[in-house]
Amino acid sequence: MDGEQRTGTTHRVMRQDDNGNRFLLARGLDRAGAEALAAEFEARGHKQLYWVEPEDPRVSEDPQAAEGPAGPG
Repeated sequence: MDGEQRTGTTHRVMRQDDNGNRFLLARGLDRAGAEALAAEFEARGHKQLYWVEPEDPRVSEDPQAAEGPAGPG
């Protein structure tokens, strides 16, 4: 079975700006809700890239984890 079809899989909406910076806009949504939100942002006419991706439940909720490892300590 496809990972996105599993019951309980949540999705997030991401944005990439003109400089290549990526931002999390929303998380914890079902796929239909995430796609609707991404479409709403795209309809506003901003020159940004929006997309939906499944969330990996194994990824830490710690915002610092998104920045990568801190290196040897």
